[in-house]
Amino acid sequence: MSIGKIVKKIREDKGLMQKEVSAHLGIGNSNYNKLENGHRELSVEELLKLSKLFNLTTDQILNYENIIPEEVTIEDKPDFEKLHLINQLDEEDKSIIFKMVDKMLTTKKFKDFFNKNVATL
Repeated sequence: MSIGKIVKKIREDKGLMQKEVSAHLGIGNSNYNKLENGHRELSVEELLKLSKLFNLTTDQILNYENIIPEEVTIEDKPDFEKLHLINQLDEEDKSIIFKMVDKMLTTKKFKDFFNKNVATL
């Protein structure tokens, strides 16, 4: 993918307008449009400005399509988001998670039963 197409994709992903990005770069809208369409090269200085605007490293911009996913942690997320993330898994992985939860809930019920009925004797 050309750098112009990458910049356009990132701009769209970030919900920015061309005029916002061109103003940040200090170039005219026509020049910016040429950049996105591959009729103009991106300078190193412009790349650095884009990295600040997009909150990405220059390497992340240049390799945008191949960005390595970040580690996902669900522990500190709200319950509805946890369920949403679990639902994104393959059926087999979801099945494994639900079997683990079933086992934990069953174990808890037996512990509670034991503590209530046997431990008090």
